[in-house]
Amino acid sequence: MFDLFCLLPIIDTTSFFAQQNVQVNEIRPLSGELNKVPVFNSNSPELVLGEGILLSTFNKEKKADQNAHLNFLFQGKFDIFAHHVAKKTTETDLRTLYLGILINNPTNKIVTVNILQAASYLSQPDAPFIELPSQVESNNIYSGPGSRVMGDILQEKRQQNFPNQLTILPGESQMLVNLPIPVQDLIPPLNGRSTYLKLFSDGPVYLASLAKYSDQNDNSPSLEDWEKLLENGSLSHPRDLAPTPPNNSGKIIYGRVSGVSQGNLWKADLVDSSNSNILTIPNSGEAFSYGLSTLIAGTFATNQIQTAPMLVRYPDTAYSSHGNYGVKYSLTLPLFNPKNETKTVKVRISTPLKQDKIEFLETPGPQIFFRGLVQIKYNDQQNIPRLKYFHLVQKRGEKGQDLVTLIMPPDSRNLVSVDFIYPPDATPPQILTIETE
Repeated sequence: MFDLFCLLPIIDTTSFFAQQNVQVNEIRPLSGELNKVPVFNSNSPELVLGEGILLSTFNKEKKADQNAHLNFLFQGKFDIFAHHVAKKTTETDLRTLYLGILINNPTNKIVTVNILQAASYLSQPDAPFIELPSQVESNNIYSGPGSRVMGDILQEKRQQNFPNQLTILPGESQMLVNLPIPVQDLIPPLNGRSTYLKLFSDGPVYLASLAKYSDQNDNSPSLEDWEKLLENGSLSHPRDLAPTPPNNSGKIIYGRVSGVSQGNLWKADLVDSSNSNILTIPNSGEAFSYGLSTLIAGTFATNQIQTAPMLVRYPDTAYSSHGNYGVKYSLTLPLFNPKNETKTVKVRISTPLKQDKIEFLETPGPQIFFRGLVQIKYNDQQNIPRLKYFHLVQKRGEKGQDLVTLIMPPDSRNLVSVDFIYPPDATPPQILTIETE
């Protein structure tokens, strides 16, 4: 069954009553920063109830709805993220909604596009929202299409139905994606598709994501059908809730993203200071944490907003890429034990309440705030390199389980790497904690 919770617009909600457990530990801003790689970010409207343009970076020339085209060219490295949901609108309309992603070469030279990694999954039947334990050690388990897609991309996979390369002739277009979101025979008649691609183009290209129903014989739209929709269509309606303008007080509606965000990787060496190459472990019985995917009204008092900025966007969509869906966090922790005794050090990811101090709920709330794959690298007690994957499912206010426990002798070091891609169907922020017993 498709998870209805992901249909809710991202809204700041912090006033839930529950017994709280306060954790007294230091919270630090995350070092590093987002890179500059542009991301075609198609997530609004999330629930698609009609045909139309979801996101177009084409120019406005010869287009019926000029406001639907953002005139942005991609070249070199860029990513594509699309996350949309379809449902049956009437009892008799059983047509299948298709997601199309069109790529166009506007130049007078041949353009070659390499598809480095790619994955696209439906919630039904590809990746249903199943109940999973809070932590499972596996690289092949998932709950929901966002979890499965980002797990594939984290492991640098490319689905077989995606070619490794496209050759686009001058002035021509090709379909990167032409995939269904079927709802017929589903209970409820609701389905979603998450898609992520990492690409490299040797020339400038335009992109557009579009929504169109199959024909009366349930055939998928042709390239010509998609091109006509791009030229003659308008933005898909109904629209999502409009976002709260920046710097407004009170309840925040973050909104859904539709535009080009900047940044697909946050790489950081977590060290004691800018001129250090070690991360000194906490004293016994103490811990410190780093914010992950922090955003407006959710920085844990660090004042650090990690949200990817928007290079272009539609006026009724999010001002920033709140949640950083699809952004890879690649964090290294060069841990150092300066003491003259052996210490036990633990590393974990958690989902505390979204407020200034670190607080957890003794009984986590029912809402799932994070589900996705995490990769851990470290050296074991025999100094043998280890690579592990954990699938996490964390509810609101949940303290995470230990991802790794290290026995560190006096004056020893151990380099730990934590990598994950922030998944759709998750709600930020989270924290990364290092604790010494």
